Amino acid sequence: MTIVKKIAVLVILIVLRSGVEVHAQLGAVFQKAKYEAVKAAGKSGKRSNVVLTGDSLVFAENFSAFVPGATATSFKSNGTATITTVAGQNGKWLDLRDKTIYKFSNPLHYPRRFTLSFDIIAQAEQVNDIAPLSFGFTSDNSVRQYASNIGTYVQLHYYDTNQVNIGSNKPEKFVNTTFDLAPWINRPLHIVLSVDGERMVVHLNDVKLVDTVLFSTAAAKNFYIAAPWEYANGSRVLVSNFKVQDLGNGTK
Repeated sequence: MTIVKKIAVLVILIVLRSGVEVHAQLGAVFQKAKYEAVKAAGKSGKRSNVVLTGDSLVFAENFSAFVPGATATSFKSNGTATITTVAGQNGKWLDLRDKTIYKFSNPLHYPRRFTLSFDIIAQAEQVNDIAPLSFGFTSDNSVRQYASNIGTYVQLHYYDTNQVNIGSNKPEKFVNTTFDLAPWINRPLHIVLSVDGERMVVHLNDVKLVDTVLFSTAAAKNFYIAAPWEYANGSRVLVSNFKVQDLGNGTK
């Protein structure tokens, strides 16, 4: 090989190596920029939820971008969606007004397998001061009128202290089970709804209540929370720390 050819090969190798290094550096810069963009959005007060293509986290909302007394723009309702703090608890919370239904302002495209989790604080002097609270998935994202136990639902019967109803309109299914709600007054109760196609698993504070078919094939899913119809003795229910995560295509 002539000296000229050797020099040409050496130059090509240097260029190729430099290209790999530049690509890696650009990838790192892109990831950092994506992180900074998400962080900046949270500080802007305009949106504190996250939707990142290709990430397992589909949606997140802990209301950190809102000042107490502000309206949560990430939720819509037939009433008010006011952010507040809770004495003795970290973070910010959405105050659920009686006779009010809440849904995400922007409908989500849920993957076939996902989890939706959030925390509930039921504040009361006693558990039976609060009427039932329901949440789940319905076919539309309208909040024109209050409704509970619609679509696929979970209903916490606070005034019965330990009754939980889980059901669906399509297919028609009803499961009555129990979970002691009294110990969870005035402290966070963690909810996890795990969906795999037509099936849903319901966990309350790591206790599995049901694992069964609760959706029809290809059913539209819009998350909702239907606040209690009424509160007594100054009680109220608040929610926060919403997360929707893509579980991918694997098996449980």
